[in-house]
Amino acid sequence: MTGAALFIALDGPKGTGKTTLLEAVTKVLRADDKVVVRLTERNNDPHRAETMALVNELARNPSHERERGVCERFADSRSWISRHVLPKQPAGSIILMDRWYPSDAAFRRWVPFSQILQMNLDRQVRVPDLHVGVVTTPELSWARAAARARGFGSTVIQKLEEHAASTEAFERAAVQHGWVLCRNEGTVEAATLQVVSEIHRLLRAP
Repeated sequence: MTGAALFIALDGPKGTGKTTLLEAVTKVLRADDKVVVRLTERNNDPHRAETMALVNELARNPSHERERGVCERFADSRSWISRHVLPKQPAGSIILMDRWYPSDAAFRRWVPFSQILQMNLDRQVRVPDLHVGVVTTPELSWARAAARARGFGSTVIQKLEEHAASTEAFERAAVQHGWVLCRNEGTVEAATLQVVSEIHRLLRAP
């Protein structure tokens, strides 16, 4: 495989199995001799402490103004990653990004996703070659997350009702923007096959 790296983002609400799916997709692609680079937005944000300080303030005192500040901070971080991290990845590789701007559709309650999208585009945040939205029913993802050692682990969502609303908002955005929806409610093998098939389709495209 030659040429620019293929950039793929996996997004979605908490507990939908994104990390497990990423690991499985990586294993299948590498077994097929593909060069796979796994990245997370969290680990590549050069100002993560400042970003999370804003998120924590939003959780304590929610408001439209604070949430907008969080959205702008994340967009600034993705812009930096787009300019300083993504271009350094090997030519012809497949970059699998754990969370990118589509995830804001799940976690932001005050700022419309259309505005969040524009913030990212205005900052020249790289648009993925493939958006994969990983979803389940809210009850299933809530139960899965609760069963993890770290628990649900969300700063801004504390109740099942909030999680259900975030899941619905994410799925609406996914349909509106044509993201690939991976309904990860069965076996991880089935979800992996769907994502890998979409990646192979892109690789075959002229």
